[in-house]
Amino acid sequence: MRKTNFIFKTLLVLGVLTFVSCSDSDNNSVPRGDYENGILISGEGSGAGSGSVSYISYDYTVEESRIFNKVNSSDLGTYLQSISFDSDRAYIVVDLQNSVTVVDRYTFEELGKITEDLSNPRYMEVVGNRGYITNWGDGSNENDDFVAIVDINSFELIEKINVANGPERIVHNNGKLYVSHKGAYSTNNIISIINLTDNSIDTITVKDNPDEISFNSNNQLVVLSEGRTIYDASYNVIGHTLAGITTINIQSNEIVSEVVFDEGIHPSLMDIDNETLYYSIGNNIYKINIDDSSPSTTVLLSAAEGYLYGMSVENGMLYSADASFTDVSKLNIFNLASNNIVKTLDAPLGASKIYFN
Repeated sequence: MRKTNFIFKTLLVLGVLTFVSCSDSDNNSVPRGDYENGILISGEGSGAGSGSVSYISYDYTVEESRIFNKVNSSDLGTYLQSISFDSDRAYIVVDLQNSVTVVDRYTFEELGKITEDLSNPRYMEVVGNRGYITNWGDGSNENDDFVAIVDINSFELIEKINVANGPERIVHNNGKLYVSHKGAYSTNNIISIINLTDNSIDTITVKDNPDEISFNSNNQLVVLSEGRTIYDASYNVIGHTLAGITTINIQSNEIVSEVVFDEGIHPSLMDIDNETLYYSIGNNIYKINIDDSSPSTTVLLSAAEGYLYGMSVENGMLYSADASFTDVSKLNIFNLASNNIVKTLDAPLGASKIYFN
């Protein structure tokens, strides 16, 4: 009798566990929208058409262009500068429209717009219930730049933090925001560090025109500075400042290493995957270890036939945006085990950024 009861109870428990397990699995497998589990490519747009976003499934079998327009029957406008994300939403920054359009990141249904007092917005970072948006203001005025703080639930402006000229990329780490200052229509050479407890600002000087910033596997801030081309009054090139990849200890705010390029060499794109750092010069991709002290002299691959305008590395694949501002752009996909191209797909007008959803 006891043995029978034990067997019955055991089977009952196993049955319940199996049901719960299957239910959890089923819940997790329910699609959250048509644009889950795929690649999002943003295009800036141009005089030839609005900025837009395309979707490509991870197995490359599904391609869909202008997904925001298809879902909402409206366009985003020019120039679509960047997209940021939280767990459920995507924030589409369109600088010429002075707007951030908020959508469900998986269905792309519009949820609202952030527009209050934005002026030439560039990039956004979400921390908790707040969004932090870099703004150039008038790109020719070096004294009107700011980071807008917005409530991401009400879409209202909370306050502005005045910052130096040309704030560009913005990333968060442990209660601080790190902002690269590319310099808008002129030049700059600093990284701003905004302490979110009191919005106080520290700065670090790097090479001219810092743009791409990311954290490496050692939790160090890595900054790609393009360097500056110097022109005379007739726009003849008369010189260059040096470009560099700077690694910064975020505990001490000290530069721990710097890869410096030869004069006249201007890298423009960067991504980090584990211990490897990838960067571009023209249409060519190079790679170095995150601890290397000098640039590579070996071309890894040529990522575009026209104009390399965006790059991202994910799961052993390199994705590059070969941009056209008059017609359809291309997304080139390379296998980094062989450095061979495995697929070329259509991408939006002025394709520039690649995200994984």
